[in-house]
Amino acid sequence: MDSETLDTSTSAEAESAQTEVAAETTTDDGTTTTDDVVLSSTERDAIDQLSLTASGSDSEPDEDEGPSAFTMKMRLAAADLVALIAGFWIAIFLQWVLSPVPAFAIRDEFLLTVMSLPAFAVGAGFNRVYQHRANARPLEEATNVLKALGVGMAWMLLVSVAVQYTQLSRLWIGLMAISLAGSVLIERRIARSIFRRLRNQGRMVRRIVIVGTDAHAIGLMHAYDRDRSLGYKVVGFAGDDDLGVRNKVKVLGPIDNLVEMLKENDAVGVVVSLASVDSAEVNALTRELTDQGFHVALSSSLRDIDVTRLRPQTLDGRTMIYVEPVIRTGWRSVAKRIFDVMLATAIMIATLPIQFVAAIAIKATSKGPVLFRQIRVGKDGELFTVLKFRTMGVDAEARKAELASQNEADGPLFKMEHDPRVTSVGRILRKLSIDELPQLICVLIGTMSMVGPRPALPTEVDQWDDSTRERLRVLPGLTGMWQVSGRSDSSFEVYKRMDLYYVDNWSLLHDVRICARTVGVVLTGSGAS
Repeated sequence: MDSETLDTSTSAEAESAQTEVAAETTTDDGTTTTDDVVLSSTERDAIDQLSLTASGSDSEPDEDEGPSAFTMKMRLAAADLVALIAGFWIAIFLQWVLSPVPAFAIRDEFLLTVMSLPAFAVGAGFNRVYQHRANARPLEEATNVLKALGVGMAWMLLVSVAVQYTQLSRLWIGLMAISLAGSVLIERRIARSIFRRLRNQGRMVRRIVIVGTDAHAIGLMHAYDRDRSLGYKVVGFAGDDDLGVRNKVKVLGPIDNLVEMLKENDAVGVVVSLASVDSAEVNALTRELTDQGFHVALSSSLRDIDVTRLRPQTLDGRTMIYVEPVIRTGWRSVAKRIFDVMLATAIMIATLPIQFVAAIAIKATSKGPVLFRQIRVGKDGELFTVLKFRTMGVDAEARKAELASQNEADGPLFKMEHDPRVTSVGRILRKLSIDELPQLICVLIGTMSMVGPRPALPTEVDQWDDSTRERLRVLPGLTGMWQVSGRSDSSFEVYKRMDLYYVDNWSLLHDVRICARTVGVVLTGSGAS
């Protein structure tokens, strides 16, 4: 498992500084209880895409830098080989179950597989499955792995034709393709998890220098320091300004001495804050560093733009970045609606027994209705009624004013970690996110979506600025980035940025990913309180 191969970005989505946000659960009176989460936004992913050789990150000076990149590549290649062998035997077993073949046929299939191993290796090389830059996101890695396996399977078919192997079973070929893909993708997923854990423990580190001394450069330093899983340790800045000591990091010297600086500090490369360095100097610096084997990442001022929307272009030798537009109309809106209805219907049917038990528990333990209804602001500012299982006493709204001084959130949000208005049954329903299930009705009638920004109260919207109102361009969601992006300290500003990031970078694939990650959040109880 190569330190260059694996990326641990969440989600979503990366940027120049790790953005802290709050995952929120709306209370019965419209206030919001908050779970702290962390969103890695656009530029963090962009930096990873242009990545250096990475492993773990820690702000302490005594990290274990771990094995070399070559050693990790060899380990990952060995793990891939084991996965291929496992896939082969899984295919043989399934063939034996579905349509048994003589022993000589299994022997021939084994020999055919062995003869095709070099083709799998060639496919891995051409599709860069051992380069971190090409596998920064799980989907990118999965795509590259499948392409590499396709090369191997194609070669297997060519060899069987060349040797006139007429006994080749189409069933076995199909089973091989499926089992190899499944085993290798599972192995790669496990590898990502292992590397994430090692990096978070500070056991594997790659040292870097940030070129620049402006606010953006300082933000980059803090971003790397906050998230060990990125795999970097910032050892210093390069520039003319004296920043003093910031989180044990200081300016090491001017840019003119950068090469010596990197060698003295055992750094593998640099991240350049383009706002701090003249364009001509960036060109010369990039040329010099890459010629000497150092890695270079350029951090632009682009923020909260998903890296998948960026397309590099050239104009008269200049590097340009084209930003793909986000299209929410036409077949995409139809596809999203179909996705919402199908998923909401399936979840509604599957959870009916749970909802029935929840309704009985609410009715038996507290006075008041089973369902809580409240007016919220939907797409384009239209008002609608949101439904939830009641988790508070019937006097929750009346008691809100007396609890205002204990509000733990900033901005228009209201948050209390231990809200006394929540009933004993309500705490359980919130912890398991069962209280949200009636909102599936809102999804089915079209006032909400499965994924989207949190539905806001009219009183909250009244306090929004124009930029925050942009989140009303889409339907509010039952789940969203605010629920699945981790945990950390929160503020209204970064909560707003999460919603706007979703709106500005929407795609159906993002919805699918968020729904998949929501399953884990709900099962672990980490997305509600």
